[in-house]
Amino acid sequence: MDIGNKIKNARTTVGLTQEQTAESLGVSRQTISNWENGKTYPDIVSVVRMSELYDISLDHLLKEEEPMSDYLDYLEESTNTVKSRRRLGGVILAVVYLVIWAAAIIAFWFLGSGSDAMGYSLVYLWILLPVTTFVVSLLIGKNDYMGEWKWLSFIAFGIMYMLSEYATFGAANMAAFDKVNIPELGMIPAGAMISLIGMGIGMIIRKSRKKDS
Repeated sequence: MDIGNKIKNARTTVGLTQEQTAESLGVSRQTISNWENGKTYPDIVSVVRMSELYDISLDHLLKEEEPMSDYLDYLEESTNTVKSRRRLGGVILAVVYLVIWAAAIIAFWFLGSGSDAMGYSLVYLWILLPVTTFVVSLLIGKNDYMGEWKWLSFIAFGIMYMLSEYATFGAANMAAFDKVNIPELGMIPAGAMISLIGMGIGMIIRKSRKKDS
């Protein structure tokens, strides 16, 4: 018996119509019909919800009788697709951040002058870069990019924040006074804290959405 027949039998056993099931699951009646007729497959979250709605075990839906290789292959493919999209999303965010970071450094050296230093510091170091760090970190937390490794990204953001100062004002001072200084390590906690706040808020949004669904 395939997954479609199983969920159809489970629905009729508890006396629910396709419309009632669709309303409970937040999908259309046509979607329920397609699942039951084998035209499309339900995602694993919907299967879990149906097991609760029909008061039957996941074992009964997924493992009873002969293994449903087609559906299990579908779940594996769907899982891999989600993972690939998350990886791609993480890479895109990283590229966007690096482009903004590099563009600001280039602007400091080629578009600014000594009289622009204070304005540049205000706009870039205290507005643009912190906002970019916050937004990117929020999206990482909200979409669970990088999995468990996402909590280590705040260190990278802290280091990049430090390097932004070192590659602009720090480098300009070294060139002016003909000496070599070490990076301002105190910039790391500032950038890391901004990243942690953004990531934490993103995680809260993610968890609240799960509760609502």
